[in-house]
Amino acid sequence: MTEAKIIDGKAFAADVRGRVKSAVDVLKADHGITPGLAVVLVGEDPASQVYVRNKGKQTLEAGMNSYEFKMPDTVSQEELLAKVAELNEDPAVNGILVQLPLPDHMDDQAVITAIDPDKDVDGFHLVNVGRLSVGATDGLIPCTPLGCLLMLKDHFGGSLSGKRAIVVGRSNIVGKPMFNLLLQESCTVTVAHSRTDDLPGECRRADIVVAAVGRPEMVKGDWIKPGAVVIDVGINRIEKPDGGTRLVGDVEFESAKSVAGAITPVPGGVGPMTIACLLRNTVTACCQQNDIPEPPM
Repeated sequence: MTEAKIIDGKAFAADVRGRVKSAVDVLKADHGITPGLAVVLVGEDPASQVYVRNKGKQTLEAGMNSYEFKMPDTVSQEELLAKVAELNEDPAVNGILVQLPLPDHMDDQAVITAIDPDKDVDGFHLVNVGRLSVGATDGLIPCTPLGCLLMLKDHFGGSLSGKRAIVVGRSNIVGKPMFNLLLQESCTVTVAHSRTDDLPGECRRADIVVAAVGRPEMVKGDWIKPGAVVIDVGINRIEKPDGGTRLVGDVEFESAKSVAGAITPVPGGVGPMTIACLLRNTVTACCQQNDIPEPPM
């Protein structure tokens, strides 16, 4: 049997960013509007700093305005909420993202709830969660599940109708929104998790496997139906036998790629799509706020 097609997330994300830039060019030329994304970073977490820096760089490359606000980890929740309220009122800011996780003395949900739902480009606000769950088309969709969906639709030529899908993992950030997105695409969807009876058997029934459970290499190759498409959302750092560490997904890549029809690698699969979809959401938010049609993306 031939090995799975490797779905190149880096190349796909670059294509999405290119389409976002074209849409931004249209907004500038036809409407005199430049979308703006504000990112708030609290504290000195090195991984968050790198992520925020990449977001800012890619926002500017897409022709948008990037606003970064760095606050010390000693800042009070009231001060952070005041900054969010200020950004909610700023017409130059179309998207607001508060980088998570926040310091222990803050309530993540209270901060997310303070963001204007129409500027919540992470798609985490309860209003956007509700919009997605009832199939509304005007909500902002969480970036990682949206990226997974775009890759799946590209692979299947646009339609997922009738496919049997399984989402392994039930988080609010990936698992639950992924379920809703696949349901909207007329898939038959199972949500499974670490306590599912006969998890391997459930996976073997699926044409699409989205692994987002947060356990390194949990999904084995013999869990995969021959020819199925595997989207691996997991990013786990594990020890190498000869010292050092390496990144792996939630799927055992080597065994799965000999069975699957297509698979995303880790790294270089789903990861690059997250920022690309954040930029896409910012353009969507900008168009909705200005009541103008969204250019094709």
